[in-house]
Amino acid sequence: MSETIEEKCLLKGVKLTDQRKVIAQVMSKSSDHPDVDELYNRVSKIDSKISIATVYRTVKLFEESGILAKHEFKGGKARYEELNEGHHDHLIDVKSGEIIEFVDEEIEKLQKKVAEKYGYKLVDHKLELYGIKKKS
Repeated sequence: MSETIEEKCLLKGVKLTDQRKVIAQVMSKSSDHPDVDELYNRVSKIDSKISIATVYRTVKLFEESGILAKHEFKGGKARYEELNEGHHDHLIDVKSGEIIEFVDEEIEKLQKKVAEKYGYKLVDHKLELYGIKKKS
């Protein structure tokens, strides 16, 4: 079972103030990739005393501690997601901003094949696809 952000903080020795706990809980429950403004809006509904500066500092701390991953998708604000062991790629809708996570074994094999073709062993990669949803 996957650990919550709160649990990851405790394991990594990150001190959890009450405000950080709220931010961690909201981020753990997020099924999308919120930017700091979106995260702040969600957090402030729970605790109106949490400032946007606190959210920025906490997100930065969680990122530096290896708890959150920062994504700087083309043409937008930095977005965050919980850092997990499993690898996945992203498909970003350039109109709506929707982000779809996916894993495709054919793409994974092709990336390794390309690296080997040029004499490399693939150790990491990041794939971001950008598109516009087709009308049905």
